[in-house]
Amino acid sequence: MGQKLFACFPLAPRQHDLWMRLPLPQQARAVEEEGVRPHRRFARRGWIEIDVRDAADVSRALRWLRRAHAAAREGVPEEGGTEDDFA
Repeated sequence: MGQKLFACFPLAPRQHDLWMRLPLPQQARAVEEEGVRPHRRFARRGWIEIDVRDAADVSRALRWLRRAHAAAREGVPEEGGTEDDFA
């Protein structure tokens, strides 16, 4: 989304987790779902991880991906960082 990274897949072939950045209130709701967890290093910036292995996982991931995209499009900054910082 321009300069804003809102989602990414790892490059390693055996990894199946999709990373997404959400506003913190949405992150809190997302991690209540099975298969969704806070990102290992970037959770305080709204990042989550979702395992994508089957059709049910894709449906869940798309729901949250749409929200992550909308937040990036709206330019909603989250606490603890700027709009476009990742690391």
